[in-house]
Amino acid sequence: MNAPDLPPLHLPAIKPTANAPLEAKLRHKIDHKTKPQGALGRLEGLALQLGLIQQTDTITLREPQMVVFAADHGIAAEGVSAYPQAVTVQMVGNMLAGGAAINVFARQHGFALQVVDAGVAADLHAHPQLLQRKIAHGTRNIRNEPAMTPTQAQAALQTGMDIVQSLPGNVVAFGEMGIANTSAAALLFARLAGVDVADATGRGTGLDDGQLAHKREVLAAALDRHADATQPLDALAALGGFEIAMMAGAMLQAASERRVVLVDGFIAGAAALVARALAPAVQDYMVFCHQGDEHGHRILLAHLKAQPLLELGLRVGEGTGALLAWPLVQSAAGFLHEMASFESAGVSSRESV
Repeated sequence: MNAPDLPPLHLPAIKPTANAPLEAKLRHKIDHKTKPQGALGRLEGLALQLGLIQQTDTITLREPQMVVFAADHGIAAEGVSAYPQAVTVQMVGNMLAGGAAINVFARQHGFALQVVDAGVAADLHAHPQLLQRKIAHGTRNIRNEPAMTPTQAQAALQTGMDIVQSLPGNVVAFGEMGIANTSAAALLFARLAGVDVADATGRGTGLDDGQLAHKREVLAAALDRHADATQPLDALAALGGFEIAMMAGAMLQAASERRVVLVDGFIAGAAALVARALAPAVQDYMVFCHQGDEHGHRILLAHLKAQPLLELGLRVGEGTGALLAWPLVQSAAGFLHEMASFESAGVSSRESV
């Protein structure tokens, strides 16, 4: 339960994107391009979504931003990851040095990249691409106690909102780094969606069968221990991670500003689930970029009724899948603007034959 003296959390107002006249205009524009109706497949639905997000039939994609939230998790002490917790700070250092997968794709696709210390269990040196927003040196061990206090959970949500407010552009992608964060994501998914924790739990960074069975046992015990944490904020505080909470806040703020939100993999999907539980209209602004190789991701996407753009067997995290899908987002906007209509090209449409 929330602490009695905790101030109320003020979430940004998010308007649903539904607009029947604009939708009809967009569909007419899409259907009258020089192609059979529906021939561009899911790109057509994506173009429609982008137009509704921006409330216009002239889509612009400006100054895309990539924000990677990094944090550690106390439940790593239970042996739920194939890698030691020290890898979190090491990988943050690799990102700041430009050597991670997300750096490669951000450079390739022209995304400005920032890394946020949401709760790494080490003090990080200052760097131009690092935002120091540490809530604590990692969450507590969920198997034994709540991951964070209600105050910390709200602070993380608010910090995510504040970060997005400071960013330029109208497209934002979110990634994460944190050893054992698939455990926190699986627990949030199990609790908020009501799925079996075994179905929500996967191999993470590469567990073998025995390690996976142990992970599922640990997470089942953690979920049982926090059985009373059923409301979204309570579940976030009891089961979540600082990076997941910040990402959820960032998604809420981005949607309130009518930005396109590129959702990456399983961890980002869990943050999206938290954000949707707090403000359902936020999902209108989300482009689900890929279905990853983590066991629960397919089930999570099905729960959200989200159809991902790609399925490449990814399990890197970091936001990599979001940036790999970016050319498809650009293509959806591009054909809407640049492709000729039957009328402008002097091509006979089906109706005129």
